[in-house]
Amino acid sequence: MAIEYLKRGKSDADRAEDDAKTRAVVEATLKDIETRGDAAVRELSEKFDNYSPASFRLSQDEIDDLIAQLSDRELADIKFAQEQVMNFARAQRASMTDIEVETLPGVILGHKNIPVQSVGCYVPGGKFPMVASAHMSVATASVAGVPRIIACTPPFQGKPNPAVIAAMHLGGAHEIYVMGGIQAIGAMALGTETIDPVHMLVGPGNAFVAEAKRQLFGRVGIDLFAGPTETMVIADETVDAEICATDLLGQAEHGYNSPAVLVTNSRKLAEETLSEIDRLLGILPTADTARVSWQDYGEVILCDSYDEMLQVADEIASEHVQVMTDRDDWFLENMTCYGALFLGPRTNVSNGDKVIGTNHTLPTKKAGRYTGGLWVGKFLKTHSYQKILTDEAATLIGEYGSRLCLLEGFVGHAEQCNVRVRRYGGINVPYGAPAPYRDAAE
Repeated sequence: MAIEYLKRGKSDADRAEDDAKTRAVVEATLKDIETRGDAAVRELSEKFDNYSPASFRLSQDEIDDLIAQLSDRELADIKFAQEQVMNFARAQRASMTDIEVETLPGVILGHKNIPVQSVGCYVPGGKFPMVASAHMSVATASVAGVPRIIACTPPFQGKPNPAVIAAMHLGGAHEIYVMGGIQAIGAMALGTETIDPVHMLVGPGNAFVAEAKRQLFGRVGIDLFAGPTETMVIADETVDAEICATDLLGQAEHGYNSPAVLVTNSRKLAEETLSEIDRLLGILPTADTARVSWQDYGEVILCDSYDEMLQVADEIASEHVQVMTDRDDWFLENMTCYGALFLGPRTNVSNGDKVIGTNHTLPTKKAGRYTGGLWVGKFLKTHSYQKILTDEAATLIGEYGSRLCLLEGFVGHAEQCNVRVRRYGGINVPYGAPAPYRDAAE
């Protein structure tokens, strides 16, 4: 193996130190919100967003006024993107069916897919108004049939962003609040005097939002740990440095801590991409952010073979993986740890972020090793049920259950089975004794 780093980002130790600072801030803030409710939320909003309206919840008139500020073209574009997301979500929902099977004569087992009853959707928007994130969470929850959907987004430049609010409203949000950061996550999960708590939190956000969701997990459900954006480009000499550099910086502009990684088996492409990134940073309007992100979190990894590229990619488990090689489908068949794949030079991560229809809320920080991204199924709970319809089935299952319970020492469990064996099978089983063995074929 000859895996060479031509550029490295911050060390794991430095990243862990940043995480520890974030954890402490979030813990103290959530405790304050739980203790003081609306007062704490208002103070945090004034401090971080310089925003303190009479009510953080938008009225229908306010929503209508904001939507009216959009041009016909802007509104049509939002509706087009939302329809692509909902179309794919509907197809995914149709793949999830309730089932009922008779596993033995008289024994019925089944499951039902039931929507989560209340969901809080966080839509980032402090630095960039993340219109598309409203489709991914609110509209997808609506397709799933969630009966109460509330949505929070921070003010943008001191006021609600019309496009974000339009996307939330058109997507099916029942309550819309203009608040951001830890205070939004805490208010939705913990509840305040004016906000009823939800059962589940979804949506991406910065490191503080992601940490707040992590700390609240268990008290409420969450979609996944969706922290700062990550992107990886897997490329060989079938593409050039311009497209690689553009795809890396296109995601690095999200924030100051957005990892962007190039994995390649071409030294020429690696070196030219490094040069091209320097050139683009000289003309990119968002270079102030992208430059810091690239300096601290950008990496270029040179491999000897496609197998090594695959190994490195699965170890990093990046959120977005752009594959541009002479064997894109080979990576699709063999990669196991990632958020979403973008295959071939004609597609790109921005397609998935904004319009193509797949969900852009994806696992970060290696969470792709154990979960996929947000999708309609995340809003559904699969609940099983069982019923026994005949005396014969009750006796048969009861006999096996009785003996297996006593094998583990659970006498009370065994009696739940025994009472059915006695009642429905007419078999006299002494209290606390195992049911006698009868061949099931008899």
